[in-house]
Amino acid sequence: MGCASAGGWAAPRLRAVARVADRGRSHVSPTAGGLLYCNPAMPKMKTHSGTKKRFKLTATGKVRGRHSFTSHILEKKSAKRKRRLGQPTQVSDHDVARVKTLLGAKRS
Repeated sequence: MGCASAGGWAAPRLRAVARVADRGRSHVSPTAGGLLYCNPAMPKMKTHSGTKKRFKLTATGKVRGRHSFTSHILEKKSAKRKRRLGQPTQVSDHDVARVKTLLGAKRS
């Protein structure tokens, strides 16, 4: 839980909060001058909205995505090649860590 104020959530730094009856909150500590200081936890990382539309994590932790070269200049590509490119592919090992971070998954 963070310290809510009228303008939204408190910044990650210490912030003075007007003293209200201490309702068993262990994250506030009394100080001189009748103020309490709030040290909110780090905010949760948001999932990257563009990444979640383009990639999917499999049950085994692999990252699946679309093939490239499927959007234009399709006349010169054979039907067999276009069918194969239409199937999902596994993302390169070099990109897996970055995609998993953007998806909010734990690295493995």
